[in-house]
Amino acid sequence: MNEIEHHFAQVNGLRIHYLSAGDPQQDTLVLLAGFPQSSYAWRDIMPLLTDRFYVIAPDMPGQGDSDLPQQGYDTGTLAGHIDALLQQLNLPAVFLAGHDVGAWVAFALAAQFPERVKKIALLDAGIPGVTLPDALPVTSQSAWKTWHFAFHLVEDLPETLISGREAIYLDWFFRRKTANPLTFDATKMQEYLRIFTRPGALRAGLACYRAVTQSAAQNRALLQTGPLDLPLLAVSADQGSIADMAEPLRQFARHVYGVKVERCGHFIPEEQPAVLAKHFSAFF
Repeated sequence: MNEIEHHFAQVNGLRIHYLSAGDPQQDTLVLLAGFPQSSYAWRDIMPLLTDRFYVIAPDMPGQGDSDLPQQGYDTGTLAGHIDALLQQLNLPAVFLAGHDVGAWVAFALAAQFPERVKKIALLDAGIPGVTLPDALPVTSQSAWKTWHFAFHLVEDLPETLISGREAIYLDWFFRRKTANPLTFDATKMQEYLRIFTRPGALRAGLACYRAVTQSAAQNRALLQTGPLDLPLLAVSADQGSIADMAEPLRQFARHVYGVKVERCGHFIPEEQPAVLAKHFSAFF
């Protein structure tokens, strides 16, 4: 039951692509990927989890092989689409994990639809309005890890500079932000280049960053009633973007557990899938 299958669903007027693996009778674990990736980011870890879980990895709107709408890239809207997908699949309550921008949406989903999420894991990401600073440092030694936030916020210029040079841009992201640049071989790079060069994909990928102020305001409003009350696993990497995921999240969630993955950069699911699978199995 560890074969990965492709599916498409019509959700809120959008076509959503998602992967599944495992037995639907088991507990469901939903995996959300980040920028500039897709559900493909989870392909190595999914078979390692099917002995315990039915695993679903959606491409969020604007990502992978899902539709690329003109608007709706704030995390509240994206979380609503994922919630609608889970309703359509008759999954009333799930375990949930998100990496990078996927962690933004996972947090919003847990805060907006608490009855939907039993436990949550967040991987190497600052959450808008929660743990992501309103102003990121630009002069520190680690500024290269977050420089793209400001770049992506500029209207039109990133599209102009990246278009036709997508392979160069992706090569920097994947090889510079990993502990071992060889993690991303030619096959993986070709798949990410394929989805990144779909018409509208670059615009859609940048739109999540351009909606970050709106997403932050949404999260602050959701947290006014109190911190998250579900178990939260905060996953850091020794060479990742966030030195300690757990500590800052303790202000916003009552039950935070932290782990750090060694010999790993930002792209934890692909750099250390076996280690991450063990952490997921133990936590969920």
